[in-house]
Amino acid sequence: MNKTLATAALLVSTFFPVISDAQAGSGHTQKGMASYYHDRFHGRKTASGQRYNRNQFTAAHKTLPLGTKLEVTNTRTGRSIIVKVNDRGPYAKGRSLDLSREAARSLGIIHQGVAPIKFRVL
Repeated sequence: MNKTLATAALLVSTFFPVISDAQAGSGHTQKGMASYYHDRFHGRKTASGQRYNRNQFTAAHKTLPLGTKLEVTNTRTGRSIIVKVNDRGPYAKGRSLDLSREAARSLGIIHQGVAPIKFRVL
């Protein structure tokens, strides 16, 4: 691949990420690992422009459209919650979602810090 074509491919993939099955529409599911935001981010702006509030049910995902609602289930406990994607991330390798502190507490993952989850686009 020549240098110009490689540069063009990089720009396209950066600004137009591949749409995953989870983005195709409601009902699609994905499995992965979830963590939660550190309290030091409370009050900072998210990618959506909203301020991160550790007491709300929000999440960060790398590519799902901002505003997407997800049903998130802790696969160890079976607990489920609904969150709204309002930020980008997580940036830690191997993680699918970063949850707000309250969402993580409700799912029972505060003490572990990371837990296996599945989520469904609503």
